[in-house]
Amino acid sequence: MKLKSPIIISAFIKSVRGSDPNAAIYWLARMIEGGEDPKFIARRLVILAAEDIGLANPNGIIMANAAFNAIDVIGWPEGRIVLAQCVIYLATSPKGNAAYMAINKAQDLVRKTGNLSVPLALRNAPTKLMKELGYGEEYKYSHNYTNNFINQEFMPDEITGTNFFENGSSTREKEIMETIRNLWGEKYG
Repeated sequence: MKLKSPIIISAFIKSVRGSDPNAAIYWLARMIEGGEDPKFIARRLVILAAEDIGLANPNGIIMANAAFNAIDVIGWPEGRIVLAQCVIYLATSPKGNAAYMAINKAQDLVRKTGNLSVPLALRNAPTKLMKELGYGEEYKYSHNYTNNFINQEFMPDEITGTNFFENGSSTREKEIMETIRNLWGEKYG
């Protein structure tokens, strides 16, 4: 098996992230001509679609995953066409990394705070004892309320109001932040 070139894949990823489809296609061609494993390239595109495009264009991960699956279905050398299509699509997509940053912040907080208690309202009560202890008693089923929303607490008490999602400059991420503000007011800053 051909060894992966970290320098070429880095140039490739940075070209797609940097919205340069011509450079990205060049680096893709270098990897193809160098004998790189097409599944490795496709896997990297799936990661890139989640990390660098994310919520700015949620179809990016669908396109990348479809390209990954197409490599199995159609094989090589035709798979190069699928990869090229995906690369151009991702390179010219709006970019955003708000979801990537949000999970990083959340994991950092979990490492710092440990296993905080699940609020009683959110706990499932499959046993009589759990019901007697009040598990799930205060929970409000969102679909029973106007617009399928009711303001209730979903976080452990110690971190109530902690905001993990911060939008970037993409239109879609800004729309998501506006939705959060419309639903939660100033709770998340």
